[in-house]
Amino acid sequence: MTKLQDQREKHWEAFVGRCQACRACELSESRQNVVVWRGGIRAPLVILGEGPGADEDRLGLPFVGRSGKLLDQLLTSFGFDAGDYHIANIVKCRPPGNRVPTEEEARACRPLLKEQLRLVRPTVYLLMGATAHRYFMGSSTGITQARGIWTESNNCHILPTFHPAYVLRDPSKRTFLWQDIAAVRQKLEELDLIEKLKA
Repeated sequence: MTKLQDQREKHWEAFVGRCQACRACELSESRQNVVVWRGGIRAPLVILGEGPGADEDRLGLPFVGRSGKLLDQLLTSFGFDAGDYHIANIVKCRPPGNRVPTEEEARACRPLLKEQLRLVRPTVYLLMGATAHRYFMGSSTGITQARGIWTESNNCHILPTFHPAYVLRDPSKRTFLWQDIAAVRQKLEELDLIEKLKA
């Protein structure tokens, strides 16, 4: 391990410690675990969801329930390795009953999310669902109108898509999620951030 890698790892461990100690909002009172990330610490792609559900809260990892299994199947089928992406959420603690995080909860978690993104340094963002899109982009546009449309900001490329949970409830939307994952793969290849898939 190089000195720089060692330094990065220490920064990351300190950041995770701050997340685990966070008491910035009421969600800290009912959580089992703080759910910070999975995937690569430094990755060209960040996949951003809404917040932890029951399985995520229990295991301390994002996207590990039915939605996570669908997401993992998609990522594997499009040739992604775990080091290619970093999965996180708008809030790091489970809202009771899996409700949508409030504005106040999202605002309380924002400093940690900003620090996380500074450490990961992604170039491409995939926003999973209406809540991630609304809170990350500050947009009131509905996800049906926003999905599949690239936005560029601060040299980053951002694509909103449907949440896997929504696709599980309405399988007619599967094709759109597949198209968006394919578009993300293509964008990463175009930017030389990921190796092209061999034919």
